[in-house]
Amino acid sequence: MNLVTRLLTWRNGESVGTDAYGNRYFQERRYRAGARRRRWVVYEGAADASKVPPEWHAWLHYTTDAPLAPVDRPWIRPHQANLTGTPEAWRPAGSQLRGGRRAAATGDYEPWTPG
Repeated sequence: MNLVTRLLTWRNGESVGTDAYGNRYFQERRYRAGARRRRWVVYEGAADASKVPPEWHAWLHYTTDAPLAPVDRPWIRPHQANLTGTPEAWRPAGSQLRGGRRAAATGDYEPWTPG
């Protein structure tokens, strides 16, 4: 968070809550006639929008008036940020970025040849 964001958050922001990842959510203290109160997030660590869990995403985008309660279902995986472009990104076997080699094609492959 830069100095300007910190000052504006301190002066105009009302804390709404914190998620499991340490991100803090704020909205304007005052109501503006004919307009919605602004909402924003102060990220823990690097600013990356994929770090916002679904229940807070709905609140940030005015889908709900209050953050949704996390739903505990056995098939729901915990939210994780998008790791594309980072060293932790998933790279399948045979990926050039992984340094591996692709398995040889099986006998059912026949390349197309023109004419």
